[in-house]
Amino acid sequence: MEAILILKQTKGAVRSIDIVRYMEFSKPSVSRAMSLLRENGYILMEKEGWIELTDAGRKIAERIYERHRLLSEWLIALGVPEGIAAKDACRIEHDISEETFEKLKEHISKQGK
Repeated sequence: MEAILILKQTKGAVRSIDIVRYMEFSKPSVSRAMSLLRENGYILMEKEGWIELTDAGRKIAERIYERHRLLSEWLIALGVPEGIAAKDACRIEHDISEETFEKLKEHISKQGK
């Protein structure tokens, strides 16, 4: 969902092939993921293949993307190379609790002042 949000913001419209290229996953993997997201009510797929996030999907994607951006920026500020920071942020963003993320966000904002 995060990839859909990012691609929508940068390209304006998103299809499965865009996600394949962006995430460097196989077409079957992305197709399966899109099927699951559609079944769970997070995306809508038009007959032409265009993908849109539902309100529920957008809410989750925005939360995950906020985590990704904050964690990436924080790791880079600590001296972690950008590529490694982005990969590590992806790992962390999905596992960290909401409470821990909020405390980390508060701490980082205090450090930036």
